[in-house]
Parts: sequence; C-alpha cells; structure tokens
Amino acid sequence: MSKIRIFELAEELQLPAETLVEALRDLNLNISNPMSMVDMQVASVIREVIIKQRKKRPFVEKQPVSNPSPTMVAPEAIAPVDALPMPPTGVRVAATTTAAKKPVDNKPGTRQQDNRQRDKRHAEPAANIVNRKLASPGRGQRPGGTSPSAGANVAPSATVTIESAVTVGEFAKLTGRSVGDIITKLMHLGVMATINQHLDFDTLGVLAAELNVKLEIKLPPAPEAEVSLDIDPEESLQHRYPVVTVMGHVDHGKTSLLDCIRRTNVTASEAGGITQHIGAYQVDVGDEKIVFLDTPGHEAFTQMRARGAKVTDIAILVVAADDGVMPQTIEALNHAKAANVPIIVAVNKMDKPNADPSRIKQQLTEYGLVTEEWGGDTIFVGVSALQRMGIDDLLAAVLTVAEVLELKANPDRPAKGIVIEAHMDKGKGPIATMLIQKGTLNVGDIVVAGCAYGRVRAMVSDKGKRLKKAPPSTPLELHGLSLAPQAGDEFVVVKDDKLARSMAEKAAELRKLELQRPVQKVTLDDFFKQVQAGQTKALNLIIKGDVQGSVEALRPAVEKLSNQEVDVKVIHTGVGPVNESDIMLAKASNAIIIGFNVRVEVSARKSAEQEQVDLRFYRIIYEVLDDITAALKGMLAPVFKEVVLGQAEVRVVFRVTGSGVIAGCMVTEGKITRQAGARLLRGGIIIHESKIGSLKRFKDDAKEVATGYECGIGLDNYDDLKEGDIIEAYVREQVLPS
Repeated sequence: MSKIRIFELAEELQLPAETLVEALRDLNLNISNPMSMVDMQVASVIREVIIKQRKKRPFVEKQPVSNPSPTMVAPEAIAPVDALPMPPTGVRVAATTTAAKKPVDNKPGTRQQDNRQRDKRHAEPAANIVNRKLASPGRGQRPGGTSPSAGANVAPSATVTIESAVTVGEFAKLTGRSVGDIITKLMHLGVMATINQHLDFDTLGVLAAELNVKLEIKLPPAPEAEVSLDIDPEESLQHRYPVVTVMGHVDHGKTSLLDCIRRTNVTASEAGGITQHIGAYQVDVGDEKIVFLDTPGHEAFTQMRARGAKVTDIAILVVAADDGVMPQTIEALNHAKAANVPIIVAVNKMDKPNADPSRIKQQLTEYGLVTEEWGGDTIFVGVSALQRMGIDDLLAAVLTVAEVLELKANPDRPAKGIVIEAHMDKGKGPIATMLIQKGTLNVGDIVVAGCAYGRVRAMVSDKGKRLKKAPPSTPLELHGLSLAPQAGDEFVVVKDDKLARSMAEKAAELRKLELQRPVQKVTLDDFFKQVQAGQTKALNLIIKGDVQGSVEALRPAVEKLSNQEVDVKVIHTGVGPVNESDIMLAKASNAIIIGFNVRVEVSARKSAEQEQVDLRFYRIIYEVLDDITAALKGMLAPVFKEVVLGQAEVRVVFRVTGSGVIAGCMVTEGKITRQAGARLLRGGIIIHESKIGSLKRFKDDAKEVATGYECGIGLDNYDDLKEGDIIEAYVREQVLPS
C-alpha cells in the first residue's frame, strides 16, 4: 500500500508539520517527526477530519477547556467526526465508546480516576483530539486555562517585563508557555535555540508578538545610581595635585624624561627599553606634587577616553629637537586636542649639536600650537633628559598651568577614581593600579570597580610603601578585588558587601547588554537625521591622503562646508594608509574617516568593523565635497558598499607571449575571484585600479583562489607590476536604506 510523509500531507493541508505530528501522536499513532509516513487510508481520514474541523472552527474554538472530561464536550461538535470510519492501523477508537457506556466512578482517589488523569486518550474521542490539536496554531490547550496561542486579532493576553536578556527557559516561565512552544516558535522564525541560550531584545520582541504577549523592557539603573549624588558642596572642595600624561613620537625620550623627573631607572627594567605597561607615579616638587601617567603611546590614552574616563589634567608633548615633528607626534597632538586637555611642549634632546627648537616651534604652529614668545598660549620648554637640563622649568610650567586650572576635590567623602591598569599576580591575585580622584580611600573600605568588587586588603604607593589612606590625586596599587577590572573602569566605595556584589553583577549584565546592543555611530548616511534629532552639532572628520599636498588641499575645502547648524571639524590629518590609531581616535571622537587615494590596513579594517567606524575612500576631491554637502543637507544618495574579498602579494613577475605581464602571487588574506575589481597597492598607496583580467592555478583557469594558495593574476590593460606589490580584490554592493 502506498504511503505519504507527514510533511507532505501538512503542506497539502496548509498546516504546520509539527502541529500535525502532535495531533497524530496523541492518537497513539507511531509518528515521531515530520518525515514519518502513514498509509493513504489514514491520510484520507485525516483530510476529512481537518476539512470538517475547519468548517466548524468557530464553534470548536469556543468549547470550554477548563474541564477535560469528555462528557462536557458539545456532542454536536464531535458527532460528524465520530461518524468517520477510522482505518485499522492500531488506533484505539473503540476505547471511546466503551468508556462512554460504562459507569465511571469520579470520586477522587479512586484507581479509575487516577488512570483517567494519567491518560486522557482513554476518555476523549480520537477525532476530537485531532480537532482540539488543530484548532490553534500552538500546542494543545491546558486544563484549567486558555490556549497558549491567541488569535492574531485578539488583544495581548499578558504583559511580560524583563530587565536584561533572558534564556529560552526563563522566557517560557515568564510567559507561561512550555519550552517546546518557545523553541518551536523560534524555529518558525528561523532561530535555532536551546533551553539555556540567551535571546537578545530584538528576538524577544518578535517572539512576544508571535505569542500575542506584550513585552516591556526596563533596563536596570546604572550602578552609580545607588551611590550618593556625586556633587560636592563648594565649601568642601580643597586643592588637589595635577595629573599629567606624557605623549609623543617613539624614541623621542618620553620614558627617559619621566625617568629623569622621578630620578629612577624605569627604562632599564623594560623589555627592549620600551614602556610595556601603564604606570602612575607621584613626584614631589617642593611643597607641591605632580602625578605622571606613563603610557605606552597615545593609543592607550585614547582607549581610556573612549571608555569615558577623564583622567588627565595636562598633557606634555615630547618632541625631539633633532628629529622635529613626526607622524606620531601629530597623532598624539590631535588625540590631546580631541580630549580638550591643555598641552605643554617639551623639546627634548637639546644637548645635541643639531638641535633646532625654532624649527619645531614653526612646525607646531601649523597645527595650532603657538609659543608664548610669538603671541600664543602654548608653553614650550627646552629639556635634556640625559643631561638633566630644563627639568625644573618643565615642572614649574606644569604647576603654572595647574594653578590656572584651579584643580580641586573633596577629600572628606567616600573615595572615587579611575582604574589605570590591572593584572593577575600568581601569589597576590588581582592587582589594580588606581588613581584617586575624589575622597579618601582607607584600608578596609569596600570597593566596586566595574565588574570587580572586594575589600581593600592593602594599598601600595608607586615607591613601594604601604599606605593606610590615600587622598585625591594619589596613584596606588590596590589588593583585594574579586577579579582584575578593565583599564578605564570607575571605582567607588560603598557601604557593605551585599551592595558591592549587587552593583558588580549589574555592571556585568550591562556590559553584556552593551555587547548585544547596536552601537550608534555617526555615518554620512544618517548624519542629517542625527542633526535634526539634536544628537549632534558637529561633524568630526579624519583625513588620510597619499601625499601631504592632497591633504593640505582637502582640509580647508572640507572645513568651508560648515554652516549655522553644523560645524565641520577636521580633528586629524595624516599621510599613508588608515591604521588602528586612526580607528581608535575615530571611535573616541565619534568621527568619520576619509581616505584619499589610500587604503586601510588589514588589522585596522577589522577594528573598524568591530567598532563600527564609518570609512569612506575617494580618488576625486569633488566627490568628497559633494558627499559631505549632501550629508549636511540630508540628500545623500544611496552609496555602494565596497566589500574586500582578499589580498594577494606579488612574489614574481613574468611576461607571457599573447597575455602580457602576469604576476605570480600568494593569496595572503581572503580569496581572489575572477572578474572582481582589483586595486594595485604599493607601500599602502593606490597605484592602479582596474579589474582582474585572468586568474590561473598553474595552467588552468580558476574561478577563485583561497588563502595560502599560489596563483597567476593578470590585470586588465596594466603591465607595471613589481615584486612586493599587493593586489586587493573587491566587489561593490549597493547599500539598501535602513
């Protein structure tokens, strides 16, 4: 006898396969999944049952379900179904009539009543089970309740309130559904989930709409909300010491200068003479003190600022008198400007015979730093870290700027500050380097720092001394936290362990939510909408070009596009490909990166995708101006997104008769496909842009070549290929409006 699969029958009847499987399984048919098969005779009976059930659907859906006893079911609703002949396939239909004729003892506690409660199939007609199962899109109705799945036109049956992402099992408990119902709905939505898998807010919203449940999301208050208001009375504020960050180009003497100031040898203990970690040190200058932060470059400074940490009061820009202004000098300068921090220029290596401080003053004038000698407001100090020249003048300049800033803090309050760095020690456990910004920290205080909390067991100063209390502007190493916090986390002192644990757990939940929540970054596509919504009034740009002349021509042209509503600011310019430092600055300053005849480094591209930084690349200056003008007016046309497929390095170049110049390449990233767009890069600069004309593996044509394989690549109408060049393959896809 021919058979038919359940999913085929479900498609024919326009029913979910899982619903039909459940209905037939309750009839004691040997059905395990939609791939199971039934005889054609059974299939014909199922068709007749469903057709009649659909005709009587309004009446069936109104039948009471609070009492599962078969005597309460309306006989008119099941009479037509009972008259249908059921096939001889082992279905226990006769049990229904037998049970109806025999008197039943419904007293509680009897054996018959217990059996009836265990298995309702002995007391309910088989066809009625099919009717009841197919009457709603979800599972069967529950005794004493309503159907889990309400109709589409019915008002929401319940309201569920959540404060964070929940698992499938937790959401099932909140909505009163079974876990199987939730997983089935998610499968229909194209989401494969397990009982312990967390669901994000978007998925929960769609799932709640499917279940006809109103979903309310109430984010928990930030941990700082449970601490007293961070506003100190004016009369409680007292003078505090300044916090200074030393930045500059590599090998210009940042650590040596700080070593000279501290009169200790830090550089000798570092690997390779380069600072490997963030250190905080306090230096005595007469009756005053200055706190120095020694960073491994301005990248760490910007990473902390990107997390919202305002640590530095003054920035010292170190420039070597013999080298002059270098690319990283400009980057450090722009990072400090973006943070709105006063800058003091320390011209180092003044003891060298080829030192030329006047040239440095002239160079920095182009970037907005004008010395006081020329009528500006920037202090320039000539120093020599090796000869210990000009150190006192530099410290005096720092104190002068700090006096103008009028730095104050309240020492008579619970301590609050910033985590500078943290690490795990095998013997001591988590150790955090912290900077006290307000209040006084004492041994025994209970501290919360991001997701970490604990009681202060010990405090050690930068000189290795044990501290019992630490006033504002004091750097220290703290012992006693539950785990190592992140650099840039804010720490506060709370009353008891219970509150500290609660705040740390909430901070951990918020950190998970931040990872799931889409980051709102500025892009040219939606910039006009953000301006209208009042979210931004400035368009920050970072411009990278192939040559300095292009950058100098593009910067003033872009800044002239400012209007009364929006101020266009170029916060950084540079020559060469877009690197990770540019990405970090764009993230911290909410800026857009414009590349003119340059590309982005591989590591920087991955960082940009992760941080959702908008990258724009152009080859014609008028296209840059047109796009920015259109963005300011809200008329930016749909753009084509460039998807980089991969890169191949040219290892050897040879000429083939009839085919021109062929580059023997090794695919170093992604894949190279035939007919893709190709860009020839030499030293990160675009040399030529065309298409891949030929792609071969040995002597055979290839459609694509993956990473780690060699291939031969020929570019359309271009022969000037050299060893070491990079061929970048890409395609352009139109970005659909969101």
